[in-house]
Amino acid sequence: MKKLAFAALAIVATATFAQDIDERKILSLNEMQRHHILTEMRALLLGTQQILQAITEDDMLAVARHARMLGTEMAHSGENHLRSVLPKDFMQLGISVHKSFDQIAADAETLKDTKHTLAQLSMTLQTCVACHAAYQIRTTDLPAEAQPVHHDHH
Repeated sequence: MKKLAFAALAIVATATFAQDIDERKILSLNEMQRHHILTEMRALLLGTQQILQAITEDDMLAVARHARMLGTEMAHSGENHLRSVLPKDFMQLGISVHKSFDQIAADAETLKDTKHTLAQLSMTLQTCVACHAAYQIRTTDLPAEAQPVHHDHH
């Protein structure tokens, strides 16, 4: 019964999303900037999965290690070139996510409470969900087939 309800919900959600026009704010980035942001997001997703795995193994030191890698140290790796092109509120959401992972790491080491960590992770993921609901990335680079063709007439 649960599977059926989930399938029905998925169909309704898909139909609803399909009809909606994407009204998220557009972040216009070049291909390098887009690559940087998407690479960071995939690292955040992988790290979150690793944290959840460590929680299932009651390995709070691993939780702390994985969370710390997603913290503010990660945020300092090459985001200066993006600061000028990204909206301030987008940057603030990103920084808050990194700070949350710092706190998750600190609490995992001191409290060693998996339920507390799960609650923190849930709150952090709410920020991710809010950001993905608010923004979309579009590249400013023209695809190769749209580039002007130059013919040499020698």
